[in-house]
Amino acid sequence: QVQVAESGGGSVQAGGSVRLSCAASGLNFRNYHIGWFRQAPGKEREFVGVASRPGSGGNVYYKESVKGRFIISRDNAKKMVYLQMNDLKPEDTALYSCAASQAALSAIRQLEMYYSWGQGTQVTVSS
Repeated sequence: QVQVAESGGGSVQAGGSVRLSCAASGLNFRNYHIGWFRQAPGKEREFVGVASRPGSGGNVYYKESVKGRFIISRDNAKKMVYLQMNDLKPEDTALYSCAASQAALSAIRQLEMYYSWGQGTQVTVSS
């Protein structure tokens, strides 16, 4: 059974940084894309970025609004994916979750292609 779990959230002032971790278990990690998503109060869950699996190129893809501020990295040996968030803004406040997928690259930004979700970790950015 594929399981993922997030950690590392917290409260930070605007302009600050937070690093989130996603630990995976119960899967051949290298065969999965690991995506990051967020859901702000009253809004739908949205794609933040994804570390694609090595067999699909191992590239990282981001939501446009976080490019240049967020960095996703992947450690296949440890079955971990990290989300380094810099220059945080109040609009980045959300519950951040990671999830696993084996979708085609053309579909890895689509929430419905992810079938293992963590409980999420809250990030609150104050102005």
